[in-house]
Amino acid sequence: MTEDTALYVYALLPDRPDAADGVTGIDGRPLRLVRVPGTSVAALVHDAAPAPLEGSDDQVRRWVEEQSRAVDTVWERTGSILPMTFNVLVADEPSPEDRPAAGRSAERRLTEWVTEQAADIGGQLEDLAGRCELRVDITVDRTTTTAGDTGEDAPESGPDGLSPGMRRLMAKQREHRARNAAGQLADTLHAEIRHRLLSLAEDYRDRGPTHRVAGETDVLCAALLVRREDIDTVGTVLTELRARQPAVRIRFLGPWPPYSFIDTRHRARAEEMAP
Repeated sequence: MTEDTALYVYALLPDRPDAADGVTGIDGRPLRLVRVPGTSVAALVHDAAPAPLEGSDDQVRRWVEEQSRAVDTVWERTGSILPMTFNVLVADEPSPEDRPAAGRSAERRLTEWVTEQAADIGGQLEDLAGRCELRVDITVDRTTTTAGDTGEDAPESGPDGLSPGMRRLMAKQREHRARNAAGQLADTLHAEIRHRLLSLAEDYRDRGPTHRVAGETDVLCAALLVRREDIDTVGTVLTELRARQPAVRIRFLGPWPPYSFIDTRHRARAEEMAP
């Protein structure tokens, strides 16, 4: 069995002695805090072999979900957290050949780095305290947009008896009208909803759609940084929009740790200490 000479790092967080109590991570590994003397910061880790995790797509997906659940649990306890990406390892430092015991341990390397960056890390944690990330994905259903539209090109006698070519042409014309109508509605709604969300969010990031659905036109896909007490207000704005616009489809996700609003310099530095 490979000796655990590395630390798998899940996150940086405020130093709360009981934050990791009873929390398990990837493959059920027990998590612990590496506390950094002289700072208010700790690292959430499990002891690991000095090699990245590798597996099938399904296995990696499961590991990522387990890591996310662990981060979410600790975030709920501490109120602020800086998550790492998947597979961030800090390994023991290789020893020079003439001094076999001279290399720094993984824990020492991690604590020295956190100490150097403590002011920046602590500032981020303070800024994000009590904040969460929400994802809002809004589309327009093209079928609903044109409901009741008989179409200017529909003959009075209906489609019976029309050639296959004429039916295809009529179908394309209907699709074209639906796309145009949905696009016009999406353009109108985008500015309005973006303005409303910006008035509630402390930060806002446009994102690509979380997933695409056939027959829908994109209006807006965004990540919002909001105070926890404002979550219900965002939900109310979206509920009112849905009531006014039956063609609108809304996907409202979260609350999550603020993954989209973190300065990623701490991640890049941690990755430099990988084996």
